[in-house]
Amino acid sequence: MARAKSSAGPAAATATTATVAGTTVAARKRRPRQERAAAAEGSTDMEGVSADSNAAPPKASVPKASSAPVAEGVEAGVAAMETDTTSAMEESAGVEKPKFDKLKPAELMSGKTEIRKVPVPTHRMSPLQKDWLKIYSPLVEHMKLQVRFNIKAKAVEMRSCKQTEDAGALQKGADFVKAYCLGFEIDDAIALLRLDDLFIDTFEVKDVKTLAGDNLSRAVGRIVGKDGKTKFAIENTSRTRIVIADTKIHVLGSFANIRVARDAVVSLILGSTPGKVYSQLRTISSRMKERF
Repeated sequence: MARAKSSAGPAAATATTATVAGTTVAARKRRPRQERAAAAEGSTDMEGVSADSNAAPPKASVPKASSAPVAEGVEAGVAAMETDTTSAMEESAGVEKPKFDKLKPAELMSGKTEIRKVPVPTHRMSPLQKDWLKIYSPLVEHMKLQVRFNIKAKAVEMRSCKQTEDAGALQKGADFVKAYCLGFEIDDAIALLRLDDLFIDTFEVKDVKTLAGDNLSRAVGRIVGKDGKTKFAIENTSRTRIVIADTKIHVLGSFANIRVARDAVVSLILGSTPGKVYSQLRTISSRMKERF
């Protein structure tokens, strides 16, 4: 019996060990399943997190700046400006406005002495000596300029002084002397001192058409005409003055009048007959009379 018991003991022990081993194996098998389930749950959680991360992040709850304070500030500024303007108006109503005297032309001068030099060509030296008093007197008496003739430099020098009232007197005087040196008469050139919208336009026959020899002399003859008849007709119609010095043509007048005279001269240079130019000038003169 004892042996049987002893023999039964080991068998039972083995059975118990087997059951224990079975329980441990089963527990081991169960643990991975639980771990797998937990891992699966963790993966689903991570997928949710990644999906959330891929999605647009939630906007931070930043308190929106309400436009009410800004509008209130603008309204307050406008109200303050209105109060300032009203107070200023009230003050001005009670107090007289200051009155400033008009500025004199002499006060517009910069205070610095300016100088102009106008060179005189050799063929105008003797006429300048004859008409020096006629040139000198309007520049000194009316323009209040200091004028002298430099014999060495062969130029007329002018400068402003304390008595000069007009700021543009020096430039007007320079234009007057330059017009005389170009060949205009004193009575015509002195208009540059009195009027502001007069100019001098200069061009050559070669600028219009390349001519040489007899063709050039014929073109100049067409411009002048017999006894200067064509030139006088252009001058009287366009209210300009024309000087023809060799191949150079100088025109004195206003901008619109210079354009009319230049077109007539250019048409003569290009070869049109004087009769055709006269007809064009008649139409232009009739239009100018209708305007004025």
